[in-house]
Amino acid sequence: MNDHDAIQPDGTPRDESPRDESPRVETPRDETPTTRLRKELPQEVPAAVARAERPEESGKPTLTGRQRLVQGLWPPRVSRAQLIVALLLFGLGFGLAVQVASNSESGNALRGARQEDLVRILDELDDRSQRLEDEKQGLEKQRQELENSSDQAEEARKQTVEKEKQLGILAGTVAAQGPGITMVIEDTKGTVEADMLLDAIQELRAAGAEAIQVNGVRVVAGTYLTESGKSVSVDGNKINAPYRFKVIGKPQDLEPALNIPGGVVQTLEKEQATVSVERSTKIVVDALRAAEQPDYARSSSQ
Repeated sequence: MNDHDAIQPDGTPRDESPRDESPRVETPRDETPTTRLRKELPQEVPAAVARAERPEESGKPTLTGRQRLVQGLWPPRVSRAQLIVALLLFGLGFGLAVQVASNSESGNALRGARQEDLVRILDELDDRSQRLEDEKQGLEKQRQELENSSDQAEEARKQTVEKEKQLGILAGTVAAQGPGITMVIEDTKGTVEADMLLDAIQELRAAGAEAIQVNGVRVVAGTYLTESGKSVSVDGNKINAPYRFKVIGKPQDLEPALNIPGGVVQTLEKEQATVSVERSTKIVVDALRAAEQPDYARSSSQ
């Protein structure tokens, strides 16, 4: 090849490099490699169109948040354990409600009381506490006497005799006398019932009554009262109005206990009964009960 051949007609040097004779694929000028690759991939589908093309979801309406909440709560799916817990909580709540209502009623009864009545109730509570403290000290004194006595057998015998007398008074097998009160209930309308007399007995016991007699019937721990036509029966013994209570105990405690606001006297007066209470330095309770041998209970020392 000469120099003439190396120069093209336009005067530029001729390219002497070997030519690639393989076929070429021409790329359009407006297409870049990235555009060509994107055409070769599957065409993208918008999310809204793809969601609409699902046959299982296209027929369902869209639920709001409140509707989904209601759908999750109803119908309820309750297990046995959940049902038991719910019943227990209901019972607990009902019991608390009854207790609160009871306390509210008691508070309302005292809320309307006079200052003198409230002071008297507080004094009565103090007297009860003092009685319990005195009883405790008495028992401790007996124990010390037994421990310190030179003749413990004789001391034990004396205490046994004394205890027997005390138990005889409580059991109603021996007569008793001492300070106390006499309460008479006149019931001309016939409105006094057995439960009212029982409330009076319970109130007297709570105030420290040591011996009680009602119309010639001795009241003991196992005494019961029932309706007997238009009258009342005490341990099966029929008694009629007026009902006379002879009570041995501290008069300063017994009388205020009956006259507290909403107490025995006010309750009976609401039933149109007349109640009179009289203190006395000597009350004789001479109604006796026969000593009964228990059918099943025996002394543990036998």
